Amino acid sequence: RMVRLGACAGVADGAGAGGDMGGRATWGLVPGVGDAVSIPVIAAGGIADGRGMAAAFALGAEGVQVGTRFLTVEECTIADAYKEKVIAAKDADTIVTGRGSGHPVRCLKNKFARKVRSLAGDVAQNGDALEAMYVGSLRRPVEGDLDHGTMLAGPVAAPVRRPPPPAAA
Repeated sequence: RMVRLGACAGVADGAGAGGDMGGRATWGLVPGVGDAVSIPVIAAGGIADGRGMAAAFALGAEGVQVGTRFLTVEECTIADAYKEKVIAAKDADTIVTGRGSGHPVRCLKNKFARKVRSLAGDVAQNGDALEAMYVGSLRRPVEGDLDHGTMLAGPVAAPVRRPPPPAAA
């Protein structure tokens, strides 16, 4: 469909992504998409360093999209407390919410994510409560309230540590 609509490239966004995520693993998705389309494929989901980039290129991607890694850089304007949570994250510190609504996102575990996940088991009954909780939920952590909102991040946060200082111009 992307090719028919005239796209000049496409993003293969795998399940390792933070935030809005695909349903298949990036490493299985990229070669399949690359084989199916005639446009460049950009790999996304679970790429935080040169190793992930090299793997994506080896699987046929012509570019990469990096998200979680860039949450920690000086130029990113999210709250420092959010950056520190990403830097401190371990392998098991992310959770997927929103599967019941058909809009899964991966985020760091916190009180909000656990509450959303518990309510999502019965979307039919809890849909209105979930909808009310979602309003402003992306903004609150960006502004520093880490307990009452969604801190989007992929599991690739685990190897992310303090970024190097920006290169001198």
